[in-house]
Amino acid sequence: MKSIKIRRGIVTAIVVLVCFLLQCMLFPHLALASIKPNLMLIVTAAYGFMRGPKEGMLIGFFSGLIIDIQFGNILGFYALIYLLIGYVNGLFEQMYFDEDIKLPLILISASEFVYGLVIYLLMFLLRSEFDFLHYLSHIIIPELIYTIAVTLPLYPVILFINHKLDAEEKRSASKFV
Repeated sequence: MKSIKIRRGIVTAIVVLVCFLLQCMLFPHLALASIKPNLMLIVTAAYGFMRGPKEGMLIGFFSGLIIDIQFGNILGFYALIYLLIGYVNGLFEQMYFDEDIKLPLILISASEFVYGLVIYLLMFLLRSEFDFLHYLSHIIIPELIYTIAVTLPLYPVILFINHKLDAEEKRSASKFV
């Protein structure tokens, strides 16, 4: 049983690292009007509503920490934002059904919108940059649309990995019963 949890942790770490590498290495070349999708937010939100608040917070924290280390000015800024996103999405675990993609799309969209607002409030508004409508129309909305477009092929992959790990955990648990 312990090896199954270790395997889940390793696979989850690989998913986070692959998404981070894609976000940093591939998607800057696929940027549309200098807008890139937020793969780390997709992974954090998906694991949150698939696995619950605890795992959503854990994955969100480490996703944000990786972003802080690579790009951040303040260590822990993105880690806190992603941790909260993972927690809030984890609260919807009871409403989540695998075969329904509407709830994941709505939650990821809402998470991306709130993420954009928080970044605006904490990074721009506090520096007296008050042009919110420009930021909304040129950054938040295009990034939200691009993130949703990337969610459509990425979410089924994350769901498939989660199903495989869940099936393995159930098989392992049935051996001990």
